[in-house]
Amino acid sequence: MSRVVYLHIGAPKTGTTYLQDRLARNAELLASHGVTVPTKGRGVPADLFHFRAALDLLGEDWGGPPGHAVGAWDALVHKINRSSGTVVVSHEILAPARPEKIIKAMNDLSGSEVHIVYSARDLGRQIPAAWQESIKQGRRWTFAKFLEKVDAGDNWFHRALDLPHVLNNWSSKLPPENIHVVTVPHERGGEVLWRRFCTAFGIDPAWAPLESERTNRSLGIAETQLIRELNRRLEMGVRRQATYDNLIREMLAEGELVNRESLPVTLPPERFDGIAEQAQIWIDWITGSGVDVVGDVEELRPRPPAPETVWHDPDLPRPDQQLDAAMDALAAMTREAAHRTEAPSVSQALRNRARQLRGK
Repeated sequence: MSRVVYLHIGAPKTGTTYLQDRLARNAELLASHGVTVPTKGRGVPADLFHFRAALDLLGEDWGGPPGHAVGAWDALVHKINRSSGTVVVSHEILAPARPEKIIKAMNDLSGSEVHIVYSARDLGRQIPAAWQESIKQGRRWTFAKFLEKVDAGDNWFHRALDLPHVLNNWSSKLPPENIHVVTVPHERGGEVLWRRFCTAFGIDPAWAPLESERTNRSLGIAETQLIRELNRRLEMGVRRQATYDNLIREMLAEGELVNRESLPVTLPPERFDGIAEQAQIWIDWITGSGVDVVGDVEELRPRPPAPETVWHDPDLPRPDQQLDAAMDALAAMTREAAHRTEAPSVSQALRNRARQLRGK
């Protein structure tokens, strides 16, 4: 076919923020090499366009005003159908799509050669990261309650992060060579992961030289509990509002609070045997399925803590550390409030000065 579509469906917390920002920043350069990262125009960057399209496909409506995603999936498909060569679409909320939504996506993309790319991370890191990410998205549950949900298996975590479940759904109509699993290395290394994504997409890393300016670092225990308490006080429901995204999620959770020294959220040591068994199931599925692997399946095995490591319960932060986090958050919110108060005053002063000049 003249058009190959790489649909990167997640998983969440596997370097997706970095990837999407780097693709968006290099969209024009990639286009000069025959690689299209669809966008709606300069006012809507590619990562936001793909997010809205994924929401629309899934029939979801959050992260913006009501109706903000309506029509975005059809608009994305229209952009894809007008393209040739390689097309890259990426958003992690596609991973838990229901079978009927996957069928729709495949039917809408039937004029293209479709490849599915799924990035996977060991559960020792993924489970704690998924909990703190859910808190950033407005949830209020404790880590203990979240682990209960994970154990139950019938929830979003299973649909989005259980590798065999996700890829059995998404690969049902595709040959194994069109399914690409990108493993996330244990050591931090954005460039290593970026090169792996490029291999999966069939593009040269040199075509996208502009580095990403965004990361989605995990919060520590005190910071995560602070955001959870804010969610409780704000009585956050299922639907997030733009104000929450701007202030709590972006400014605090992804800005001020990620730079603090804090105890990390980790799994209880007794859980590592269970997730090691789960990792073996994943590895057996991958090797038996014949799908393409970019990286090393051994990276999907969790690394248990050293025997002498003291585990800190994420639901019981030290009061002094949580107070410090709260004071930093209060200072950040105060600065933001002052900035928002001053901005209209400055604008009014400029307008007054302009009127004075026109009167001379």
